[in-house]
Amino acid sequence: MNTPIIQINKLYKKYKDADDFSVNDLNLVVAEKEIFGLLGPNGAGKTTLLSMLCGLIKPTSGSFIIDHFTYDKNANDIKKIIGVVPQEYALYPTLTAKENLLYFGSMYGLKGKDLDGKVDSALDYLGLLKFSNKKIDTFSGGMKRRVNLIAGILHNPKVLFLDEPTVGVDVQSKNVIINYLKELNSKGTTIIYTSHHLSEAQDFCTKIAIIDRGKIYAEGTPSSLISETPNAHNLEDVFISLTGKELRDVI
Repeated sequence: MNTPIIQINKLYKKYKDADDFSVNDLNLVVAEKEIFGLLGPNGAGKTTLLSMLCGLIKPTSGSFIIDHFTYDKNANDIKKIIGVVPQEYALYPTLTAKENLLYFGSMYGLKGKDLDGKVDSALDYLGLLKFSNKKIDTFSGGMKRRVNLIAGILHNPKVLFLDEPTVGVDVQSKNVIINYLKELNSKGTTIIYTSHHLSEAQDFCTKIAIIDRGKIYAEGTPSSLISETPNAHNLEDVFISLTGKELRDVI
């Protein structure tokens, strides 16, 4: 196993007026350069966990370390080494793709030719360079999703958090996003990824944890989880076996 880059110890989160913990006594270790899938039903605690690790919300109790930094003492240091790509588009619709990315890049302290080169290179790789001066509100869902991804990786983060990065996109956009993420990972970026696309996660992730009701129910490589689950032929079978068939509609 590579050196741990994320270590979570007895992490809890209970929202005000909630009856139950959204994250409940959760322990997890993620190694450097892993593509780590965090999978679970609606309301399982995935987004709450990611929000704590990104410093967006405070834990009720417990602790975590990201690349030797603790949230309690080094929150600003953590923010410098992570990238976050939320499920909702974090883009300004009336600005062009390039204007958006130059703005987000400047927030990371990038500037000048370095920033301009990074933006053009990423747009080119993801097939968007010819649309760089078009406003975001004219883009399709797949195009917005690709720009959203670029905005989170311009500063070459050590750890990249992705919440449903391919939701609602066409097959071609999904393929180019996944290939881009694999290339980032090959250069050393650790990826933490949530998705409801279990076949995608099975092919993409090097390791997976299945979370439900705020707890980790199983953890391992996709192939090991499948082989260890009776009558399972794929990750979806494992998922249903562990989390059940009950509908998980949440409001």
